Amino acid sequence: MSTWADDAVFYHVYPLGMCGAPERNDLASAPVPRLAQLHDWIPHLRELGVNALYLGPVFESTAHGYDTADYYRIDRRLGDSGTLAELAAALHAAGIRVVLDGVFHHVGRDFWAFRDLREKGERSAYRDWFAGMDFGRRSPAGDAFAYEGWRGHHDLVKLNLRNPAVREHLFGAVRSWVDAWGIDGLRLDVAEDVDPEFLRELARFCRGLRADFWLLGEAIHGDYRRLAGGAMLDSATNYELYKGLYSSHNDRNYFELAFSLNRQFGEGGIYAGLPLYAFADNHDVSRVASALREPAHLYPLHALLFTVPGVPSVYYGSEWGIAGAKRGGDDRPLRPALRLADARRAAPHPDLAAAIARFARIRHGSRALRRGTYRQLHVASEQLAFARQIDGETVAVAVNAAAEPAKLDLPAPVPDGTTLTDLLSPKDKVVVSGGRLRVEVPPRWARILSTR
Repeated sequence: MSTWADDAVFYHVYPLGMCGAPERNDLASAPVPRLAQLHDWIPHLRELGVNALYLGPVFESTAHGYDTADYYRIDRRLGDSGTLAELAAALHAAGIRVVLDGVFHHVGRDFWAFRDLREKGERSAYRDWFAGMDFGRRSPAGDAFAYEGWRGHHDLVKLNLRNPAVREHLFGAVRSWVDAWGIDGLRLDVAEDVDPEFLRELARFCRGLRADFWLLGEAIHGDYRRLAGGAMLDSATNYELYKGLYSSHNDRNYFELAFSLNRQFGEGGIYAGLPLYAFADNHDVSRVASALREPAHLYPLHALLFTVPGVPSVYYGSEWGIAGAKRGGDDRPLRPALRLADARRAAPHPDLAAAIARFARIRHGSRALRRGTYRQLHVASEQLAFARQIDGETVAVAVNAAAEPAKLDLPAPVPDGTTLTDLLSPKDKVVVSGGRLRVEVPPRWARILSTR
């Protein structure tokens, strides 16, 4: 199932954190247009090669954005509808698509319908909007009824998505977002816990609004095909790849990553042809610069992120290798306030953003890297090589995580006499001879060899 996202490079922003919003919403103050700060970032996104922005939760909520209070109102800590309209228009004018968070599994305790339920109890017209309702027990929060929360978190109230009125409310919200801001897609929070029948109906509804509307499902465990493909969503978050990217470097064990890539995308791969969402970090996990034991591995890791199958995404600030480690259940270190000028000035790895921009530019210029097949050519503890091919274009990628150069003798994916150009160093060319592709890869770097 081919979509515009196959050709996308995403940038992921958690706006409440990045824009320095207060941790709690008083649900009464006048809107503050903090979201407007993102206008300053648009030239930077263009320089990075970004053409799609995944903008985390923006709707009225009590605290972190995933505890929605109102799907039809922008969080007053970020601004109002006009603030987002101006930002979306500026992004679209710059050729950057906009994807928002769709948090449909649960709401917060300040959600207007749940507040009505708390006030009126069994007399509330919304008593059937929530899952697991039991007026014979009290909730852990002291309510005169019990209800189901997301994985036991009772500040996140599970919606009854089989209730037609709930679906009408949520689908109406999505329609209003498309009408108001022309959004290009949604990332569906905890999609792996959402009723698949709801996801199918949502996908059908969204594609009725826009044929090219893109839907990404958050999935940490299990089979991503449960969520994506066919009549379901377009993509799922590739947590298996995320884990392999950092741990294969830390353990000097590219065999782990190679196994995952073969299993997912090699010949007969279970996700071959499915453009999964690829990332090195996000708002829920430690930043990649904190996850890696050796900072120099940021370079081969990102070379892989942009050349293996999938839709690559960069989390805000990680293009400079900023640190941020998850502490127990505290996500705040992962979601700091960040001003563009400050980020550039204090960048722990100031050369990384330019390297990422090069990888993105190469990916944009290669259909094989965006949509091609995957075939492993070589794997060792600290070296991995593979070929991507489509429509007569072949790209051979060789990555070296070691501290010294690596001389690789690879089975050639193209005939003898073929000349391949290193897209990272266009003066360097390699000619296939005797069915072999012989290349030296610099330390903590890559070769991206193309027939084009």
